[in-house]
Amino acid sequence: MDDILRYISSGWDDLTRSVTNCSALVDSKTEGEPILYLPAEFAVSAPLKEIEKRCKARVEQLPARITEPGDVDLGKIPAEGLLYLEHPYVVPGGQFNEMYGWDSYFIILGLLREHRLDLAKGMVENFFFEIEHYGGVLNANRTYYLTRSQPPFLSSMVLAIYDTEKAAGQADPEWLGKAYRYVVRDYEQWTQPPHLAGETGLSRYFDHGDGPVPEITGDPSHYYRGVAQFFMLRGGDYHRYVVPVDSRHPVTADAGSAYSVFTCDSQTTQPKPADCAVPEQVVLTPEFYKGDRSMRESGFDVSFRFGPFGAETHHFAPVCLESLLFKTETDLQEMSALLGRPADAARWRDRALDRQQRINRFLWNGRQGLYFDYNFLTQTQSSYEYATTFYPLWAGAASAEQARAVVRNLPLFEQTGGLAMSRYESEAQWDYPYGWAPIQLLAVEGLRRFGYRADADRVAYEFLATVLRNYQLDQTIREKYDVVKSSEQTRIDFGYTQNETGFGWTNGVFLELLHGLPPDSIAKLEKLQ
Repeated sequence: MDDILRYISSGWDDLTRSVTNCSALVDSKTEGEPILYLPAEFAVSAPLKEIEKRCKARVEQLPARITEPGDVDLGKIPAEGLLYLEHPYVVPGGQFNEMYGWDSYFIILGLLREHRLDLAKGMVENFFFEIEHYGGVLNANRTYYLTRSQPPFLSSMVLAIYDTEKAAGQADPEWLGKAYRYVVRDYEQWTQPPHLAGETGLSRYFDHGDGPVPEITGDPSHYYRGVAQFFMLRGGDYHRYVVPVDSRHPVTADAGSAYSVFTCDSQTTQPKPADCAVPEQVVLTPEFYKGDRSMRESGFDVSFRFGPFGAETHHFAPVCLESLLFKTETDLQEMSALLGRPADAARWRDRALDRQQRINRFLWNGRQGLYFDYNFLTQTQSSYEYATTFYPLWAGAASAEQARAVVRNLPLFEQTGGLAMSRYESEAQWDYPYGWAPIQLLAVEGLRRFGYRADADRVAYEFLATVLRNYQLDQTIREKYDVVKSSEQTRIDFGYTQNETGFGWTNGVFLELLHGLPPDSIAKLEKLQ
């Protein structure tokens, strides 16, 4: 236990980046010389020019000012690069060498647990900077992420900072007032088109960009060729996402590349199977790419939760997003009360109550005792059992009866090593048999919120034991684990196939879960062999 705690503590410095640190410019996901981009309204100062010499990089301004989400033409940015942020920040690790939207909440919790308040608060200030100069909280601070955000945890980050300062007798109402304004701006992007989920009054994930994403490690066409092959082999309704190249479906910028796929019943494309026909040239449709990009805004990339490869993500009002927006509304109610604004507090309370009613109407399934995503185009609930069913408990949107029903279904997800994301083995990383640190924490805190302490302690122990046992094997912490086998060994065919080390949010969640465990469970962990 001492070893892993030292690893986590020293890891914060190892994972810290800033614009004065040349390592921040490195991006294994793209090619070309490093570039640091400043907001269009920023001048290139002498200290920033010095970065060009010291880091062998270019420092440039973005071509135009960005005032709202998606207000950018990526075609006018000549090459991919890092977006300037004012304060140091902690990155996840591995190929993820930038500050991410929802990762940062769990990282911040770990920093606060280890009394790294200045670093944690600086990261929240960086999100204010992104809203002010890049149009919103970004997926991460690279140019190719300028078209999308990530799950909205900003209000939770703000209150974590404020509550920590208040406990130390250093509550700062002026800072809270500034933070309130930025949280409202972040919230508003989710409650306006194109982020509205049809006529439900709920919201959806939606990327403002088009075509394939460039940030998939290696050659992105390898991933998209596999997607096209999958759709062609299954035929039927899946063909709406892939069409043959012809005069009606030419290769365009929005369509990306043409992919050679085989129409035999083998998924192997290289080398060509002996019994396969001549490969067919196909393109994935713009509709698929919109779903693919929106899935990446959800953070659950890749899962089959919103259809294979997330192709229908933008058709759903998701349980996770609605819960987070409910949490934002209740957080804004609390912040308004702290700032002495009773009228604002009442308004946010009404919004939260309205969203809670809509969650119950569209997402709650009383017969199954679970929350499900809602397809607002077909006006049907999904049947995909997914671990985000615990989000309404964490956010406080569930009733005691609903929480009791969800807890009865805990065995659907609980494995020897923690909670699995789903019941479906899609061979993608955000499905069975994999478990991820942030979901463990949200579920555990949701269970505790409704008084299910024994269940919460058991799940927390299971995941902590998985992380600790695997740390004993190779002295690293991973981004995800096979919770069925309690192993860091993963076999993923679709999406990010590696299991990165570092790892920011797992480090933070480990500290939070450990802090919440009773002494007898901690003693049991310390005796693990």
